[in-house]
Amino acid sequence: MATIDRQATTLALAHALSAAERGLAVIPLSRTKLPALRSPHRDDPTAPPCHGECGRFGHGVYDASTDPRRIRELFTAAPWATGYGIACGLEPHHLIGIDLDTKSGTDSSAALRELALRHLFTIPATVVVLTPSGGRHVWLSGPPDVVVPNSAGRLAPGIDIRGAGGYLVGPGSRTEHGAYSTAPGTAHLAPAPCPTSLLRLLMPPPRPRHSTPASTGQQGQGLVQFVLAAHEGQRNTRLYWAACRAYENGIGPELTEALVDAAVRTGLTEREARSTITSAARMTGQHRP
Repeated sequence: MATIDRQATTLALAHALSAAERGLAVIPLSRTKLPALRSPHRDDPTAPPCHGECGRFGHGVYDASTDPRRIRELFTAAPWATGYGIACGLEPHHLIGIDLDTKSGTDSSAALRELALRHLFTIPATVVVLTPSGGRHVWLSGPPDVVVPNSAGRLAPGIDIRGAGGYLVGPGSRTEHGAYSTAPGTAHLAPAPCPTSLLRLLMPPPRPRHSTPASTGQQGQGLVQFVLAAHEGQRNTRLYWAACRAYENGIGPELTEALVDAAVRTGLTEREARSTITSAARMTGQHRP
């Protein structure tokens, strides 16, 4: 059973309610940064996809709300929560998160500066959240008619994007590795509009109209090998990354079974593998047949 830290939960709820006042929809998070409430359908392999239509909690970012009463109900159902997540892509901010990681051994901040110079944009003054590992989350707002997908390392090594269907750990949250905080001088700011040139980079490449068997096989084999090389603790992450790349390159449906087989060989269950691939399809704006 999860350890309950009532003080941390009380603080997380207070921060979450404050964020909601600014129009940011929130959910409770555990110390692992994952949604604190598990899916009510986790033990039913025959359950159809549900984004909260069943009326119960436990649907991740789909539980996110700005309603203070609902937020309190979420935290009451998860008394072990020590943080909160902020859903991206929703009105009124259509939040986009630029996650500059430091754990990959790359200088993600330098990579973003290089992209800015190459594509002639500047990051405006906006909310910046400091992570316990030394990384940064840059908050930007997107246009209401543009759906920015989640991605990991596609823009540049160490730069992840949190878009529609994703969430950012809110400032004031406490995790296993420490607390998230707002960078000095940015707490009072609203998420600034995403520069047009950067917004274009955040969108997935257009799907090719036709893929030859040879090119599909070559691309697919590399992604399958990437999954097969996963060690314990990175199996799901590698599968998700590979599935995202497959869908972005128009070979997702053709590669699904091979990716599932590779994931099962690394230790995931078939159900876990298919769920991860479904998430990748959804986050890249595709839908599995």
